[in-house]
Amino acid sequence: MPLRLITVPCRSDNYAFLIHDSVSNETALVDAPEAEPIMEELEGRGWHLNDILITHHHGDHVEGVEQLKKRYGSRVIGARADQHRLPPLDLAVDISDVEDVCGEEVHVIDVPGHTVGHIAFWMPGAQLLFTGDSLMAMGCGRLFEGTPAQMWESLTRLRALPGEATVCSGHEYTETNARFALTIEPDNAALKSRAEAVRSARAEGRFTVPSTLSEEIETNPFLRADRPEVKAALGMQDAPDVDVFAEIRARKDRF
Repeated sequence: MPLRLITVPCRSDNYAFLIHDSVSNETALVDAPEAEPIMEELEGRGWHLNDILITHHHGDHVEGVEQLKKRYGSRVIGARADQHRLPPLDLAVDISDVEDVCGEEVHVIDVPGHTVGHIAFWMPGAQLLFTGDSLMAMGCGRLFEGTPAQMWESLTRLRALPGEATVCSGHEYTETNARFALTIEPDNAALKSRAEAVRSARAEGRFTVPSTLSEEIETNPFLRADRPEVKAALGMQDAPDVDVFAEIRARKDRF
């Protein structure tokens, strides 16, 4: 496959993602928490930054955009509906748009919840899914602006994508997320195994992001709110799925 994916740690716990097409030599970035580590990665590899894709407006995802744009003249891509609070956009995209980035189709997916204007980027040809702070490794973003119903709909929309998809999310929160997930499903064998692997990885200073969508479906409590075993564990056997999701989110907020 001509595309390469590079995970770039930024700030204290953020991730940015570089996508490089070895055929065209084009490079794209998803989210820009800060410029310096991204520029170091680009310069070290001799890559030019053609495009910057933004998932949402929060500062820890956009603060590096201006400096990167100034250095590389990159095309900045973000949601038209949220452009009033994003860095200046060269390409404002709408939900369900399909754009060309690094020679691949990029599908724009609506994922409100963490913020109302949050979008995800799906590259089906490369099986890459960039979720920002919507779907996260064994977690999901706090509902700063959206409702439980919006976030549940967003997560189920993402869950319907192929299980082989590589989920590139925005933060290294996985160890804490795993500890919380075990309070919901302590007997989930896949979860227990993944939690142990995450503990080992972090002890060795390794990233736990990206993950695969199939891993998230098996272990992420926020994707499992409609599972009978999860409802039973919460004593909510007859509750609507969205109410179960809201309860899980409320428990995580207090965790």
